[in-house]
Amino acid sequence: MSSVLVLNGPNLGRLGTREPEKYGTVTYDELETKVGEWGGVLGLEVSVRQSDSETDLVHWIHEAVDSGRHVVINPAAFTHYSYALRDACALVTDAGLTLIEVHLTNTAAREEFREVSVISGVATGVIAGLGVESYRLALEAIASRAAA
Repeated sequence: MSSVLVLNGPNLGRLGTREPEKYGTVTYDELETKVGEWGGVLGLEVSVRQSDSETDLVHWIHEAVDSGRHVVINPAAFTHYSYALRDACALVTDAGLTLIEVHLTNTAAREEFREVSVISGVATGVIAGLGVESYRLALEAIASRAAA
């Protein structure tokens, strides 16, 4: 069974109440439940974590590399400027693991500063703009690649 670490960056713990017109009404707890259910259906062992701390995210990515876990990451605001997070993400793909960057909104259709991702260049793939379904699609991609 493939193992996947699903990481969520700053402010994602506020899902459901933070700008629901952009991010939807699904709460973070509901997202965790959905991701767990989707992973189970796909035969993936999934664990979900969220932090507003860049340091936590970097350490968790190191942990994923060391334990051979694939990564789904919504870096949130860190997407646009965290070179530390980018370098950690590069370790995932360098180790032959899959890293999928996800976003609830279409970042390319938002403010100009959100159009740039320092993570995308080292990610296996990017899924954006499909709300919480972005996570399901990322898990499906990992399951498909793991089965190949």
